[in-house]
Amino acid sequence: QVQLVESGGGLVQPGGSLRLSCTASGRIFSINDMGWYRHAPGKERELVAIISRGGAITSADSVKGRFTISRDNAKDTISLQMSSLKPEDTAVYYCNAIINYSNHWGQGTQVTVSP
Repeated sequence: QVQLVESGGGLVQPGGSLRLSCTASGRIFSINDMGWYRHAPGKERELVAIISRGGAITSADSVKGRFTISRDNAKDTISLQMSSLKPEDTAVYYCNAIINYSNHWGQGTQVTVSP
């Protein structure tokens, strides 16, 4: 059984920072792309950033210059460093990974940006 476990969400004021982490565990033979998506109330789920095993990054225009995704292949872990947070970044953030050629999702972690 493969699992993605996220941590690091919470409440932060506008302009603040948070760091999310996601670790894959279980019977893993291969992990390809890993990334973060978010789902805000009343909106569709959207890509935040993804990173390939080799370190190639794709990110949403809305987070460029503010969010940084990183990956530790030895630990099957990705992180998302979020800075200069805005109220519109409020959402449930989901970790996603292609593990053993199948798509997997974490349980989600709430990020709330509010004064």
